[in-house]
Amino acid sequence: MSEAVAGAGATGTERTGGPQVVSAPYEPLESQVYVDLRPTFGRELLLRVEGFNFAGSLKLRAAAGLVAAAEQSGRIGADSVLIESSSGNLGLALAMIAASKGLRFVCVTDPRCNPSTLNLLRSLGAELVVVTEQDTNGGYLRTRLEYVRARSAEDDRYVWLNQYANPANWLAHYETTAPEIAKEFPDLDVLFVGVGTAGTATGCARYFRDNGGRVKVIAVDAEGSVSFGGAPGPRAIPGLGASVRPPLLEPELFADVVHVAEEETVRRCREMARGGFLFGGSTGTVLGGALRWLDARDPRGALRAVAIAPDLADRYADTVYDDAWVARRFGTTAPALHPRRGAPSDTPSEPCRKRRNDPATAPDRKAQHG
Repeated sequence: MSEAVAGAGATGTERTGGPQVVSAPYEPLESQVYVDLRPTFGRELLLRVEGFNFAGSLKLRAAAGLVAAAEQSGRIGADSVLIESSSGNLGLALAMIAASKGLRFVCVTDPRCNPSTLNLLRSLGAELVVVTEQDTNGGYLRTRLEYVRARSAEDDRYVWLNQYANPANWLAHYETTAPEIAKEFPDLDVLFVGVGTAGTATGCARYFRDNGGRVKVIAVDAEGSVSFGGAPGPRAIPGLGASVRPPLLEPELFADVVHVAEEETVRRCREMARGGFLFGGSTGTVLGGALRWLDARDPRGALRAVAIAPDLADRYADTVYDDAWVARRFGTTAPALHPRRGAPSDTPSEPCRKRRNDPATAPDRKAQHG
């Protein structure tokens, strides 16, 4: 394990059995929680829950790795100011770490960032910059990045961690997430991972490639994302997908790619809710892609399959779980408004790296990753 990732949660205390006691909010918590989806979807698929930490999402792993790497390299000093572009979860994780370490943090976001996340960021002491000028793709990511670059160039106290191109992002998953899954499921056949910055997907795919190459890693992306070469399209749910191709992405690592429309994302989240499980939008996207791929490629359920659930539902209460928002976006007769537990996948499966455009998913704004 690299010093950067090993130091991400180090506090000088080793676990010796019994209850897990932490003294810092970024310490890694045990993640051996999986949801069996057979009762809900009748499908042999396990959902690995990554939202049970103090940041509420998988992004805490990347954030801890990014900060630890910067500390190991000497980039962070007593007067340093961390700065990062984020549409929500990564920013929140960094704000938590910065507060714990007594560092200033500037989160550069856009109008899509939901009110609850903004309030949490303020509570953690983060300085918020909300850019409002859309870039050439009609989104905000390039505008956010330009602001971060300009501000960092003006003052050498600013430390841009750069989740989009920093290898510490994927290393965090190469050295923690992927080996944990491999240890828990030595008979694993296929792993479904969402693609935003591509840190999780790249780290997991590299790990399984370097350790036998037997496990197929399937990338799940949002429709309208340009990550795998498609044309940009409208998106409104933050988390997965990108309007700028992620520098960390290595498409050749993946056995297949599935693109998921936002209405399907919402429908899968709400179908899970009918069974008592509340997950976030990124999880709904991964789940939709996994179910469609398995329906097409493994109809008899012979494969041992795991999907990574990056987030929980609380930050999507005003969107994915708001009937008025869903009706505005997809219409009052949209299947997403009338989910049923145990519903089969009824969206056609897509060949590798092909996309579908659904005009019914036109957004209020375009979403970026982060």
